Amino acid sequence: MRVYVPLTLSGLTEAHKTGELGSGPLVAYAVTAALREWYDSEDIEELEYAALGQAALASLRLLDADRGAPRRRVVVAVDVADRIVEADPDPDPDPDPGPSHDRENDAAEPGEVRVTGRVALAKAAAVHVDADGAEAAVAAAAEALAAADGGDGGARSVVDGAEDHELLWFAPQEIPNLLGS
Repeated sequence: MRVYVPLTLSGLTEAHKTGELGSGPLVAYAVTAALREWYDSEDIEELEYAALGQAALASLRLLDADRGAPRRRVVVAVDVADRIVEADPDPDPDPDPGPSHDRENDAAEPGEVRVTGRVALAKAAAVHVDADGAEAAVAAAAEALAAADGGDGGARSVVDGAEDHELLWFAPQEIPNLLGS
């Protein structure tokens, strides 16, 4: 199964050093039944692009959490064994979260999967990264995420502005050059 793993450039640097994206569980995005229903298409290329877009948004969330990371979204497309992928996971496995817990806000994003095993960077099919010129829009989008999640239409527009920047495609062997090493 092809999965799209959201990272930051800092995360990609670490993956390059260790040789793996992680030992699991990792949150990734893929063409799942929920994504097919949400996107309402049977065109596999469109669906894969939608999964890549979901991963790019997740990368933006990682940037929001890591203020020191360069302001460029990173998504690694990697092929993994189906047996280590849990499609449409419940992000909150607690069976009794209590009356004050809002489970609706914890719903998995369309196409969200959990990769439960080790993922070698050598299995990457491609790396998708923002161009240098996208950094200002990506930085603004990361800053606006919380407000956008809270329903602020202006902030949502700022987040959508980052999506106007297409991620560039890099072959895995270009990672050292991409990282400047």
